[in-house]
Amino acid sequence: MGATLSKIPRHVAIIMDGNGRWAQQRGLPRVAGHRAGVKSVREAVKAAIEIGIPVLTLYAFSQENWKRPKEEVSVLMSLLDHFLDKEIKNLVKQGVRFRALGRIEALPVKVQKKLTEAVEKTAANNTLVFNIALNYGSRTEILDAVREVLQDAQSNAALMNGALDEAYFSERLYTRGLPDPDLLIRTSGEMRLSNFLLWQLSYAEIYITKKNWPDFHKQDLLKAVRDYQKRERRFGDVHG
Repeated sequence: MGATLSKIPRHVAIIMDGNGRWAQQRGLPRVAGHRAGVKSVREAVKAAIEIGIPVLTLYAFSQENWKRPKEEVSVLMSLLDHFLDKEIKNLVKQGVRFRALGRIEALPVKVQKKLTEAVEKTAANNTLVFNIALNYGSRTEILDAVREVLQDAQSNAALMNGALDEAYFSERLYTRGLPDPDLLIRTSGEMRLSNFLLWQLSYAEIYITKKNWPDFHKQDLLKAVRDYQKRERRFGDVHG
């Protein structure tokens, strides 16, 4: 598949939306949609490798998601725990480097340990960088980066005299070391950024599909990439 494509996006970010709608349409509880969505996560990783996408970032759990019913949050944490148990070996075999973006320290201790294990076991892999945004909020990420810059400035006065630029600041974000997304995909037809990668998505192309996340498969990712390839990117040009 990858050989037939040109102009591959260096980084694809996906807001996985519609698990609840998918379940509702089938008369199932919302948690059934989340379980079905895990299969689409596996498929997205596999498809990204086949297409040749270097970086894939999935928005899995926002800081606002803590406001959901406790039972639903508990199921989401359980699914994440199970996913890590089952998938670490596959990620290693596939050459995937795993990263977790967000305030991970607020997650259950058991989940934190498995995330750390996944990061460590896949650290040397280079086929695909696979990021999962967990307990993530972009405004919080930016504030965390500002705090780090202020700490740096205490021992580096040059930061306040012109040394602080976009490149320096980007290296204080959770996505440090990675290219900004070229393509943002959002499922379920919603047209919001939902506090996701606000700094990094400044010039990303946006692709919206009405498909709910559990119905988003390999061919859908390929379709989004092909749509991206047809676009003429204009960085900062608002006049058309």
